[in-house]
Amino acid sequence: MTTTTPHADPQPSPWVRRWTPLVADGATVLDVACGRGRHMRWFAERGHAVTGIDRDADALAVARAWGTVVQADIENGPWPLPGQRFGAVVVTNYLWRPLMPTLLDAVAPGGVLIYETFADGNQTVGKPSRPDFLLQPGELLRACAGPGWRVVAYEDGFLPSPERFVQRMAAVRLGGVAVKDPPRYPL
Repeated sequence: MTTTTPHADPQPSPWVRRWTPLVADGATVLDVACGRGRHMRWFAERGHAVTGIDRDADALAVARAWGTVVQADIENGPWPLPGQRFGAVVVTNYLWRPLMPTLLDAVAPGGVLIYETFADGNQTVGKPSRPDFLLQPGELLRACAGPGWRVVAYEDGFLPSPERFVQRMAAVRLGGVAVKDPPRYPL
């Protein structure tokens, strides 16, 4: 029996698929730590212009089929897209806390942050196990706790196959076009 890790799964995350309807038609999408581009492909197939960032040149050679790729070490070098904003920023299986303000700023007003990564507790079932790579309880909620964000969905718990603890969130950056009625985010 072969166990598939979330990093190796070529299919888009069920969380990303579930919250894709929050992304406006034709909005640009940034996939952070995109790897081979499973989420780039997902959004490109839905008509979005997609940009992926990763440090792995071999992975980006595959991801390039779905959009623009940027090779950069975003943990040790400068942010490669200063001032650019996207209709959606997607982050899965990646955490570098010093980058969080930059990622939030990369979401355009009215845009969406879809984030899913490992959480505290994962050290009991496998890798990653270092606290530096595990979200603490409520950490994503606190990141988007300000008045400029509307958290549409949040989960913090355990997934059985493969076994892992995750924290995930879909949040909309407020602003942009004024509306008469409150937005209706489909659940």
